[in-house]
Amino acid sequence: MNGDRCTRNACTGMIEDGYCNVCGLAAVKSAPVSQKQSVNVTARSSPVTTGTGSSPLTNRSKGSRRTSGTSARSSRRQLGAGLISVPELPSTDPEKAILLNPMVPENKRFCSNCNHQLRREKGFCSKCGQKYSFIPSLNPGDLVVGQYEVKGAIAYGGLGWIYLGFDKTLSRYVVLKGLLNTEDAASAAVAVAERQFLAAVKHANIVGIYNFVNHGTEGFIVMEYVGGKTLKEIRKSRGPLPVAEAIAYIHRILSAFAYLHSLGMVYCDFKPDNIMVEGGDVKLIDLGGVRRIEDLDGDIYGTVGYSAPEAGEGPTVVSDLFTVGRTLAVLLTNIKGFSKEHLYTLPSPEEEPLFGQQESLYRFLIKATAENPDDRFQSADEMADQLLGVLREVVALETNIPRPAASHVLGGDMLALTYGGSLEPIKPDYEQLPLPILDANDPGFNAVLNASAIADPMKRAMSLDEVVKQFPDSREALLRLANSLIEGLNFAEAEQTLAKLEAKDPWDWRIFWYRGRALMAHNQAQAAQKAFDQVYFDLPGELAPKLALGLAAEQAQNYQLAIKMYELVIRTDPSYVTAAFGLARCLSATGDRQGAVAALGRVPPSSSLFMRSRVEIARTLINRDRDIPSFQELQTASSAIETLTLEGMDRYRLIQQVLETALNLLTSKQLKVTPSMKILGQPLQEKHLRQGLEKALRDMAHLATGKEKIHLVDQANRIRPRTFI
Repeated sequence: MNGDRCTRNACTGMIEDGYCNVCGLAAVKSAPVSQKQSVNVTARSSPVTTGTGSSPLTNRSKGSRRTSGTSARSSRRQLGAGLISVPELPSTDPEKAILLNPMVPENKRFCSNCNHQLRREKGFCSKCGQKYSFIPSLNPGDLVVGQYEVKGAIAYGGLGWIYLGFDKTLSRYVVLKGLLNTEDAASAAVAVAERQFLAAVKHANIVGIYNFVNHGTEGFIVMEYVGGKTLKEIRKSRGPLPVAEAIAYIHRILSAFAYLHSLGMVYCDFKPDNIMVEGGDVKLIDLGGVRRIEDLDGDIYGTVGYSAPEAGEGPTVVSDLFTVGRTLAVLLTNIKGFSKEHLYTLPSPEEEPLFGQQESLYRFLIKATAENPDDRFQSADEMADQLLGVLREVVALETNIPRPAASHVLGGDMLALTYGGSLEPIKPDYEQLPLPILDANDPGFNAVLNASAIADPMKRAMSLDEVVKQFPDSREALLRLANSLIEGLNFAEAEQTLAKLEAKDPWDWRIFWYRGRALMAHNQAQAAQKAFDQVYFDLPGELAPKLALGLAAEQAQNYQLAIKMYELVIRTDPSYVTAAFGLARCLSATGDRQGAVAALGRVPPSSSLFMRSRVEIARTLINRDRDIPSFQELQTASSAIETLTLEGMDRYRLIQQVLETALNLLTSKQLKVTPSMKILGQPLQEKHLRQGLEKALRDMAHLATGKEKIHLVDQANRIRPRTFI
């Protein structure tokens, strides 16, 4: 597979080790959505609303989360995934980082035994009597284990002093991380004996661990020297970062979290201080807080404002991901009350304008930092996939250049497949929504795949019902059975089927997806809108939920919301032509004829519906429901028809509509007689327009039969210009 070209839309990358070196996604293949880890439940304290005025459902907090859904791994092999260019930061001279007067500020000194604040740098805790010292124990020139020459202290953190050293054996700079409180014997033991498991950590985006050494009564971790800047330093010097840049840093570092989690480790204390930017990449630094997930007795480290509310009970994968979400929020905004009123919550879009402008980003952050662990992303790969989708949307909107990509969890646009070739107006319909991709790991996968090939929905439902009996643990069988029942308009039984799966796993977004389809098919548009809105919360980086929300909102005549969703979709990926037609309908309904024409103009020439979009452009230009078309619009409509390759009845009907509109406007004196101007080859005069219309009706009559033929001939006779003999 190496060396193959990436087959995802508009991507120019090549496949390396199974992943594209530009878009960063796995080579196209059938893939399941990641299985979710079960964690403890904490009920959500309050709903969070977004720019749509909606909030994620809270009734999922009944019971704990079980494995659910489908998602696939995402590779993050390039900072920004090839979507943006992030300024490179050159490495700095290591010795410039040495502190001239290394000292722990008083507000950072706490007793390791009772957490009492300490004023002196060295002594005994006045509350519990614990001996302590915050004075660096290594001095410039010291030689550790005969190999590492100490150059000086460069920083301090929650677990210890950090020194710059020089490896005299391998001629390279290194970092030695010791203990902040050098009198704490228990912590000293943790630093060496308990940290030995970090030797297994080998990842390009994690600082390298070289050695573990003892020096006198102390232990040190010897690490790779990374000479860039931390995101804390960058954020402090520049203020809130551009959205795309901040996302690029976090998206890239998520591969490091996925790696640690795969080894059964959690990072625990992620924050802007602990991610270093050097050259064109980022690295996790300071592994002092890393611990094994199954370690129930080890120390738990974290930082107020970043740690998850349940982290004190024991760090988990999802509590780690909470810190990632909080870090991204800090890089982007100034959160007032970060460690108080917004200790575990985000400001509203009213408080933080950026969240009102970037709804997909806001929904991503809401999910990442949900108070209930079950409501969050359940894996770093799942989180990265959705964040990459958000990045594509952000970049597309900022640059006005589409950034399409195939979804791991949902199929592509369905309009071309469901369109029957008729020139009747295209209306919002649930069948225009893509179906979730089948999970290849589902026990009933093959049987579901075979049954899904049956064309008749009721026969297909009968076959899938047998699959459900044969594979009682198959979620795909229940979901596809529900979908077949929806297509057969058996809504009550479809809901019962979905309810069975919901009882097993209320966090499976596919339940809401199929429920929304059912509600749309049953003309319950507002309820469908709520269902799809929840899917948007669960999959903030996917385009299909926004398309679904747009279709449901349009069906409910909520045109402003529909317009917003359609715009997000079509500007990110023009291949979703359903969004272009929907946007045009909504803009026409609100009186924006030119906007509707522009929306239809976004249908790419490569689309099988390109000609159909030109037909709708002509119809839109002559529509008189809200205002009167101008002569220029009539002329543009006629030009559009003349360039179409349509033949027969469809062409004559369009000609009839344009000439009828022109004639009605002319006879009602809403257009002035202008003989020098022409519409479809006919001078703009009543006589000539009647002649052209008569010809179109008689041409249609030649192709018609029975009563329709007689009706068309009668129309032609009535419309023809009067003649005098």
